[in-house]
Amino acid sequence: MPAVLKKVAYTTAATAKGGRAGHVRSADGLVDFDLAQPGTTPEPAVNPETLFAAGYAACFQGALTNRAQSRGVDASGSTVTAKVSFGGTDDGGFGLAVDLEVSIPGVDIAQAKELVELAHQFCPYSKATRDNIVVNLTVV
Repeated sequence: MPAVLKKVAYTTAATAKGGRAGHVRSADGLVDFDLAQPGTTPEPAVNPETLFAAGYAACFQGALTNRAQSRGVDASGSTVTAKVSFGGTDDGGFGLAVDLEVSIPGVDIAQAKELVELAHQFCPYSKATRDNIVVNLTVV
């Protein structure tokens, strides 16, 4: 069952033109650049997976800090790296997979794993992807 918003706290928008090799611009103009498919340009370029990885990593780190704080643990020095993979699926289409690598300095591995699981239940990106794509969690 999808999560229903009880109250909207924030709304944003972005417009894309030209698909994966086009241009994207957010309504506030903070995001405004060309996109390119990986490996199609001599220089590194932003693509939808880059944007998704950045959003997921930031959201998950915020959820992690929140869950840790609710248990009296300081996770302000934590980092989250989201590795987003894009590839073919059995149905002939394409899909995503995510590996989240989490580091929480000063927290023992058992407690870190517990906090990561709590964050995974709390994070809006994790909720949005649950049962839709593979998301692997690793404490490093």
